[in-house]
Parts: sequence; C-alpha cells; structure tokens
Amino acid sequence: MAAGALMGIAAPVLLGWWLVKKYQVKTTPILVGAGVFILFALVLESLVHQVVLNGPSGASITGNIWYYALYGGCMAALFEETGRFLAMKFVLKKEPGTALTGVGYGLGHGGAEMILLFGVTMISNLVVSALINSGQADTLMAAAPEHNYAQIQAQFAQLEAFGASSVLLGLWERCSALILQVSLSIIVWTAVRRGGKWLWLFPVAFFLHFLVDAVTVVLGKSAGMVAVEAIVFAMAIAVGAIAYKLARR
Repeated sequence: MAAGALMGIAAPVLLGWWLVKKYQVKTTPILVGAGVFILFALVLESLVHQVVLNGPSGASITGNIWYYALYGGCMAALFEETGRFLAMKFVLKKEPGTALTGVGYGLGHGGAEMILLFGVTMISNLVVSALINSGQADTLMAAAPEHNYAQIQAQFAQLEAFGASSVLLGLWERCSALILQVSLSIIVWTAVRRGGKWLWLFPVAFFLHFLVDAVTVVLGKSAGMVAVEAIVFAMAIAVGAIAYKLARR
C-alpha cells in the first residue's frame, strides 16, 4: 500500500515536471486541468449523484446494471467533457495552440484523478490497516456512528483480502485512465482551437468517454478484474491512437 501510494502520487508529479522541463509546457494548463477535475467531477458530479441516486429513481438505476452503466457513463462524460471544453475555450484561450497544451491539460486532469482516487486512497487504507493490525479495530468501530457499522465492516473485509495484486490492478487502472484523459484532452483541444468543422470532435470525445465508462461498469459484473482492465487499457490505447494522429496534424 505504501509503495502504491508513493507511485500513485509521484508518477503524475514527475510526468508534469518532465513535460515542463523537456518541452517547456507552461504549468497553467496542468493546474487548470487538475482544478477542473476537482470542481466538475468531485464536486458538481458528486452533488448530482447524491440528488439522483438518493431520489425516487435511485433504486431503479442502481438495481439495473444497464441503467447504471448508461447513467454513470453519461454523467462522467457530461461533467468532465463539459468542464474540459469550457476551460479550454475560456480559461486557456491565450495559451499556445500546440497539441502540447492539450497534453498538459490532460496530465493535470488525469494526474489529479490518479493522486486523489488512488494515491490518497492507498494512504487511507494504509492508516486503517495499521490501526487494525495494532488491535484498534474495536476502537474504530466504537468511534463511528452506528449506521456506518456495516460499511466499516465491509471495508475491514476488503483490507483483509488486499494484496500486491490489488495494488498492481489499481495502478494499471489509473494508467489506463491517465492515457484516456490525456487523449480526450487532445481531441477536445483540437475541437476548440481549430473550431468550425472540427467542433464535431467534442461530441466524439463525449461518446468515447461515455463508452469506456459504461463498458467498465457492465464488464465489472460479468468479467474478472484482469480481463476488465485489459479491455479498458486496449480502449484507452485506441483513443490514444486517435489523439496521436490529431496531434501530429
């Protein structure tokens, strides 16, 4: 867990440093990408989930894998791609129009996702595991509200089954997500900067984001984790190939 936390935090930071030093990319797109992910994905999208999934239709959505995949994929694509487009259109309008600006934005967006969803989670798991191993599990339970007991016990069970393979799968998932976020950023950056007939690339980015997330949800219920991650990685590489061709042009 400690190694996973270190890699999950260090990898995007070092990639950002390399991009700035080697290619003279400004830090502005990187920081804007990170900020957009936090605002649109972690704050705004989460608020919508709380309203919708705790509302009258919540049980119907979460109880049907196809509805849940459709809903989850649409929400992720809607908030992240809209945030990406608005930031590139208005916040980064004075930045250089090269593909590297899009790469920098994508690294900030995907890097923040990797740090917060993987690196910080590994740190949290490490702390809880250390407390359990030191015999303080009962203390943790006693300090928590009674309605959270089942959730805490489920977390304990997950940590007991946690191994090196779980860390490696998590890192693999985050690498796929980082490739996808950089690639989608290049696609949307091309749509914003070239404009006109190239604006059709924005709905393409929306669809590709939706497709990857929806497929991940559906396969998560029917396939093994290794198979799921292999398919998602292949999809990320395919989107990366599209972005690479656009960047070359």
